[in-house]
Amino acid sequence: MRRLGLDVSSRERPVRDRLRTDRYQSTGGNLAPDTVSLRYFLVLAQELNFTRAAARIGIAQPALSARMRRLEAELGTSLLIRNTRSVVLTTAGAALAESAPPALAALDRAWETARNAGAGELGTLRIGYSLSTGAETTPALVDRLMRSSPGLEVGAVPMATPEISPAVADGRIDAGITRGEQPGRGVRRFLLRRQRVGVQLAQHHPLAEHPEIEIADAAAYPLRLPDRTANPVIHDQLSALFRDIRPNPRFHTPAVSFDMSQRDLRDGLTLAPAGEAAATTSPAGLTWRPLQGAPPLTIHLVLPRVPSPLHRRIRTVAKTLARELHWLPD
Repeated sequence: MRRLGLDVSSRERPVRDRLRTDRYQSTGGNLAPDTVSLRYFLVLAQELNFTRAAARIGIAQPALSARMRRLEAELGTSLLIRNTRSVVLTTAGAALAESAPPALAALDRAWETARNAGAGELGTLRIGYSLSTGAETTPALVDRLMRSSPGLEVGAVPMATPEISPAVADGRIDAGITRGEQPGRGVRRFLLRRQRVGVQLAQHHPLAEHPEIEIADAAAYPLRLPDRTANPVIHDQLSALFRDIRPNPRFHTPAVSFDMSQRDLRDGLTLAPAGEAAATTSPAGLTWRPLQGAPPLTIHLVLPRVPSPLHRRIRTVAKTLARELHWLPD
């Protein structure tokens, strides 16, 4: 049912909830319409009864009458014809009842947009990530950010790991995701995930039959490490696993920095130290086994040292996701 162009279903929404942010606004020295009184008027235009309208709003009837007189004075015209039994809208009152709801709805949307922006739920978010986090960690965080904040436009681009922290610090990107606690000024790093360390290897490799592999046993085979220039932190951490092994292991770096097919592992001899994400992302013919006693690898969220609402939003979502997916076990 509609009367005077008003959606009567709006009665179900608490009137006071829509009044909290309304204030007088000065424009060019003149007072803009009192939106609180305007909302009161719309309730009265639906009820056409001061007693029922005052009860619905939650104020005394004399206060509602005073509001209506003030609104009429501000507009310079009568809106209501009152008598002891009923209330009738004037032509001006009927016109205001028709035109005010969309204007107030637009104002509500403006307030909501400002709140969302202030909460970091609106805008464009640029994330830089290292390739090694692109198979599992980064997609999960990007998906959660987009689903939890529909007004947020998220773009993620792969970057060389050493470039991520400087790019966050100088504002080229808003956030970064890196393996290892990468150095860098002007940023803060938050632990996002811990992963067991193991090795990728061919399914027909002699060590593949073991549920866990001793570090000394792995060192007896050729070991492929990532290029140190691509990620010195992780390169040094992985190579340090074999520091005390004698004779010295045979290390090599791949000719191709990122080979999805992992061709060099298919010889049935070469091993590639890797985090446990490789257990679910290994291509056909390869598998992953944990290294017994190896310290975990870490993945970090990199944010500017001085956070904005957007950065705080990323941090909140990341913490929730890490807890839900058990990325940081106790």
